[in-house]
Amino acid sequence: MEILHEDKAILVCVKPAGVLSTDEPGGLPELLRQQLGDPGAELRTVHRLDRVVGGLMVLARSAAAASELSRQIREGSFEKEYLAAVHGLTRSEGSLRDLLWRDKARKMTFVVTEPGKDVQEALLDYRRLDAAEGLSLLRIRLHTGRTHQIRCQFAAHGWPLAGERKYDIREDPWPLALWSCSLGFRHPESGERLRFFLPPPDREPWIYFKDLNNLKTDEALP
Repeated sequence: MEILHEDKAILVCVKPAGVLSTDEPGGLPELLRQQLGDPGAELRTVHRLDRVVGGLMVLARSAAAASELSRQIREGSFEKEYLAAVHGLTRSEGSLRDLLWRDKARKMTFVVTEPGKDVQEALLDYRRLDAAEGLSLLRIRLHTGRTHQIRCQFAAHGWPLAGERKYDIREDPWPLALWSCSLGFRHPESGERLRFFLPPPDREPWIYFKDLNNLKTDEALP
């Protein structure tokens, strides 16, 4: 796995799609320990990606670093952005604010209209960067981190993700087109503001869009 940054407090890497982000057999921390040649290395997951989603993740290398990064996530100063290819032509930019309910038995998330038990508000901003082959390329900034939030919200609004198997009935030939492209946070020890950006892999459906490698890492969203 590609490691973009490593020091005594944090490790920033690229999680492959298909790998669990949590610390369990076959999960990202275990695989990183094997790669580092240190089975006792402390690597703590402070944010998650769905198994089917690839891209940037930061792991904490101490309890103190994990606590500080978790604080930033709670307070909203930890920035997470994604690239997604969705079916249809979205608006040029906008926000999605919904109430989401998680069905734990079915392992699915649904947009609902009324508050209730296990219902949480979900908010994200997006900007359309390109359109091709009936798809829109979106850059998305999450303000909340609900399970399956991006997948559920865009499907509910009529723009299901390309390669979606859970929230769309069509059978696309691609893997899920959702990629964790950008992380921004303060280093848990030095306080320095860090930002990491990585475009998605060079494969379908990403290759339909122009200049993915030239996206601006500091592009403002609504």
